[in-house]
Parts: sequence; C-alpha cells; structure tokens
Amino acid sequence: MPTILIAGGTGLLGTRLSKLLRERNYHVLHLSRKRNLSAEYPAYQWDLDKKLIEVEALEQTDFIINLAGAAVADARWTPARKKLIIESRVNSTLLFKSFIEEKRTPAKAFISASAIGYYGNRGEQLLKENDPSGAIGFLPKSVVAWEKSIDAVADTGIRTVAFRIGIVLSTKGGALQKMLLPFRFFNGTYFGNGSMFYSWIHIDDMARMFVEAIENEQYSGYYNGVAPAPATNKKIVLNCKEALGKPAILTSAPAFLLRAVMGEMADMILDSTRVSAEKVQSMGFQFQFPELLPAIKDLLERKM
Repeated sequence: MPTILIAGGTGLLGTRLSKLLRERNYHVLHLSRKRNLSAEYPAYQWDLDKKLIEVEALEQTDFIINLAGAAVADARWTPARKKLIIESRVNSTLLFKSFIEEKRTPAKAFISASAIGYYGNRGEQLLKENDPSGAIGFLPKSVVAWEKSIDAVADTGIRTVAFRIGIVLSTKGGALQKMLLPFRFFNGTYFGNGSMFYSWIHIDDMARMFVEAIENEQYSGYYNGVAPAPATNKKIVLNCKEALGKPAILTSAPAFLLRAVMGEMADMILDSTRVSAEKVQSMGFQFQFPELLPAIKDLLERKM
C-alpha cells in the first residue's frame, strides 16, 4: 500500500484528495506545524523557518504532494502579504528539494499545485501550457516564482508534475461558495460586465487528476488543472441560479467599485483567463464533470 505525504492536506482540495486516496487504499500522511500521529491522517511536523521535516515521514513516503501556500484571497495584498504568498510556496517547494537531493526519501514522484494565475489577464485567448506567462500583475509574478522552485525540484531527477489549478468548485469553500451566498437573498451577483472567462474544475475531478499523476508514470511537467469548458463569470452565476431552481435577480458589482474596495486583489475576479484542458485529456484523463451546470448541480446535491 503506497504512502502519500501531503503538505497542505487540511485545505479544501487537500481534504478531498486525502479522502479519495484513502478510499483507494493509499496510506495518507500529512505535514503539520504540530506532530499528531493519532489524527485522522497521521500528521508529522514540518517548519519552513527551521527548514525541518520529520525524517520519519519522509523515509516511508512513496509520493510527495505539495498543496501548501498562504491563501491568496484571505487578506489584502499588502507588501508583507505578497511576500508571504510567494515565500510560503517557494520555500516549501525548495525544502522538499533539499531532502530529495540528499536522498532522505525514497519518493518516486513530486506532485505540486501551481495556478492558472500564471497566465494573467488574457481576454478570450485559449491558453495552453506552452504559452508564456502573463507580463502584468502580482498573480503571474507569484506563480512564475513558484514554478521556478518546482523546476528546481525537477532538476534533481525525480519525476515532477505540477497542475496549474483553476477555480476549484465546491460548496464548502472557495469561489463557488461565495457566489452562492447572495442567492439566499434572491440575488445573483456578477462582476463588471461579467464577460471575463473563469477556468473552473469540479473538486472531485481536480483530486482525481492528482491520483492519475501518482498512478500514471507518463505524467511529467505542467498540466492545466481545469475542466474543458471555461465559462464567463456571468454564465457561472446564471448556472448557479438554474441549479438552485430559485427565483433571483441578477445584478452587477461595478468593476471600478471592486477596484476601489479591493485594490490590486480585484485582479482575482476581474482577470479573464480562458485555459485549455487539451493536454491532460491527451493523457487519457476522463472528466466526470466536463460541463458547468451538471457540476454545480452535483456539488449542491452532495453538498461537496
């Protein structure tokens, strides 16, 4: 029974992925600030400042998954917050690199999150993995730095896979949960004119993609972690209304007001990033939820 070591295992995606791996009879370990081997998923200590990972965890690991990183949407992008967002991703990745390089772990592969923020605001352009990064804004800058550290891991010779993850749909957190909130008051809110493209993915499909990267040794390099049908912001809101089956008035939150309130963070909701799933599909990955409306309906029905 292979052992999977996950950093960031208690986050939205990490929680779902851990459960899915256990259902497939993998042995799942987490990294945490505090050691707790009696937790649902035994947790070993790590400390980025001290450059520490408990070797006991590394020595029994067959695959490393790194989902760690300070949340991009949880606090205003002050210079200190931007520094934390980048360093939490880069430093965690480079810490794994050092242990892999020193052969302190028998891990067969290093599988990492990345983000479609790499591409920046690109309008209606359909973006593939070999397209260049965006040139403007904090999101591309942060992901480029992150991916340089992932490339450094790959340089050690270990099989390295990274998914540029889009908007992970779940009713338990993230963007969809926030989009659904106004419907409690019979209102649906889109941003600006609602024409910006959002590249989304059902949380189960994203978790399954990580499992595929474990089980299929042909996976290597970067893949877009998105469903094959990107949708505009307004279309997503309309699909939320249809899935809920309740009356609601759609209103717009003006872009200038969002900029005034959120500052640079408004890039997260006003940037248009239309991303292709062609590469991961060419690997044989089969989406359970390739279309938006069935994905939202499933999440609502299962409260996922």
